[in-house]
Amino acid sequence: MIRTPESITSDLQALLTLVSSDDGPSGGSLVVFRDGECIAEVSTGVAQTQQPWTADTLSLNYSTGKGVLATLVHILVSNDILNYDQPIARYWPDFAANGKQDITLREVLSHQAGLFDIAALVEDSLELLEWQAMLARIASMPVAAPILLGSAAKRRWKKTHAEADSADSPPHYQSVYSALVYGWVIGGLIEYATQLSLAAALRQYLTEPLGIAEACYFGVPTEQLGQVARLPRNFTIPLDRSERASFSEEEKQALFKQFPAYDCWQARAEALGIAKQHDLTAAQINRLYFDPRLMDLEGYKAALSPRGETPVNYHSNEVLQGCIPAANGVASAKALATIYAMLANQGVWQGKALIDAATFAELSRIHVTGMDAVMPAVGSPTEPAIASMQWRLGYHRLPSPCHDTAHAFGHMGYNGSVAWCDPSRGLAVAYVHNHNGTMFSDIRQFALNEAILDLCDG
Repeated sequence: MIRTPESITSDLQALLTLVSSDDGPSGGSLVVFRDGECIAEVSTGVAQTQQPWTADTLSLNYSTGKGVLATLVHILVSNDILNYDQPIARYWPDFAANGKQDITLREVLSHQAGLFDIAALVEDSLELLEWQAMLARIASMPVAAPILLGSAAKRRWKKTHAEADSADSPPHYQSVYSALVYGWVIGGLIEYATQLSLAAALRQYLTEPLGIAEACYFGVPTEQLGQVARLPRNFTIPLDRSERASFSEEEKQALFKQFPAYDCWQARAEALGIAKQHDLTAAQINRLYFDPRLMDLEGYKAALSPRGETPVNYHSNEVLQGCIPAANGVASAKALATIYAMLANQGVWQGKALIDAATFAELSRIHVTGMDAVMPAVGSPTEPAIASMQWRLGYHRLPSPCHDTAHAFGHMGYNGSVAWCDPSRGLAVAYVHNHNGTMFSDIRQFALNEAILDLCDG
């Protein structure tokens, strides 16, 4: 039986409130489209002092913005402004330095270009805000050497390559997720190809056509800063300790058991030997989606952090107004869901094709089937031994131990925000929030995604 939008909204409102209950008063917003129509728009908690969350609240979404950047690229390809297989240096001549003359847009979008080492480029995190200086550094950077599989990754590789000769050396990681460098490569390429600033190109080709120009940014305008959700510790009126939710580990485990996906998680955890006949922890549930043992730790550090000791404060006004396209995307849940609703409809929005059919076929095709050195995926229910992010062109698979998501793709952010679509289901989803966690510790997006698939498949 197909659920009505009203019943889906009711169930998702209850679940969003539930998954946020252990970290109040922070909250978030969840928006779901099906076949181009918004069928659910739910919010909970407080975005700023005395400002409740809505579907239009702006939020820092970290790498979820990479999907926005990739979508802009595909529109430019459809307009013959860019080509996946032309060397980037054709558009940006200085990029050819240090052996990069043949690197293509396709290789960068699928994280196979070897351009990820931010630690080798930047020492002081404030340097990330110097747009032109960063483009110059990116243009002159060398290509990193391939990374050999680690011991756990080797064991996983051997399970899926039983026919390989015992004397054969396991290969390198097939991709290395470019957590930060990616944004300057793609952003710089867009500017050189369009002769527009990244902000202007985003507005002209993507956000204005979709009607979301005031709700999606790489660099928040001053007049919009007051609309951006903040972490509770940064509220203008400090919270009293009594206003913050505080759950013990036992209380969190009891909370998880109320999530619709829990029985599936329990069965999969027992089948994989992650947990045996006891209540699941957040770490154990997360292991159903990511397996940190498969990553290359040095590659992870090199991709995510400048060398200096001072971390980037992404929630500061200075960074929110800067341009770090791989990591400081700001958008509302409604805006992100609108972008993915267009993608769920294979590039068409309200009768207008922003992305042509040939380009959509390329962007949605899996380009990487092997392991990633930085994003340690877990296998799917149908192919449990294959641990791959299954990179498309700028998007990864939607991980799920409970559903067939072979056709779903999108991008998650470091903080556990996410936006994705499944063209085979006509679905588009976006979840943003102001909880203080990471995708390796926060299971909210996973609980919501599994519930949405349950509701919409039912």
